[in-house]
Amino acid sequence: MSMLYRRIAAALMVLLTLGALAWGLGQAGEKGPLAVSAPAAVPASTGNWGLSFPKEGESPVGNATAADLGQYDAYYLGDTAKKVIYLTFDCGYENGYTEAILDVLKKHDAPAAFFVVGNMIETAPDIIRRMAADGHIVGNHTFHHPDMSAISNQEAFKKELDDLAALYKETTGEDLPMFYRPPQGKYNEENLRQAQALGYKTVFWSLAYVDWYVDNQPTAEQAYAKLLPRIHPGAIVLLHSTSKTNAEILDDLLTKWEDMGYTFASLEELPEV
Repeated sequence: MSMLYRRIAAALMVLLTLGALAWGLGQAGEKGPLAVSAPAAVPASTGNWGLSFPKEGESPVGNATAADLGQYDAYYLGDTAKKVIYLTFDCGYENGYTEAILDVLKKHDAPAAFFVVGNMIETAPDIIRRMAADGHIVGNHTFHHPDMSAISNQEAFKKELDDLAALYKETTGEDLPMFYRPPQGKYNEENLRQAQALGYKTVFWSLAYVDWYVDNQPTAEQAYAKLLPRIHPGAIVLLHSTSKTNAEILDDLLTKWEDMGYTFASLEELPEV
């Protein structure tokens, strides 16, 4: 083999390798039903939680496996042997819809977890107290909603969670349940260790859709197109309480899921990992 031929062959191998890597990274986010992504170990560097959905009605593939996350008391799936759904809501602020959401949850006797930030507790304390009184989990979404993956110092990480927990205790007289969701799903392996060391379970999700742009809300049909075919046993569903669409469709959505044979469970009922 000539020297030139060997150089050309080596260059082609590099290009093919880079191309495969780029394709793999492109599968990390939410993709259509035909997207396939192999499970990966927990990323050691900064990244975003991402999913792909190889087959409708079945568990999606995360960019870390359930087993890898389980080492750190972290979840993105619940009990996949049962047609059970764990409802979770991210609450950055009150937009006029949370009480309607709470009314629907009460109607369906459906427990939920509300991951709140400091602003939500400060500006809507009565709603926070109602969440607790209605038997829902109020989880820790940090006080200021920063990129927690950029915080490597354990004390700084701890302060974001402790300040939120202290405000919740001041507002309700109760201890904050020990469930944590990283803002924007941004995390790394060290974050998982940090949260675990503080006694928290980290909760990602296995089903979500783009519902957080308040000035560009999806239609009910668009929401159903994402949320109905992709529901699956053990789903941890992420919705935003600021969404007008979610408030309007929630009663019908929960009814449709019930008609499909699903029931609702609390994060307190997540299986041991």
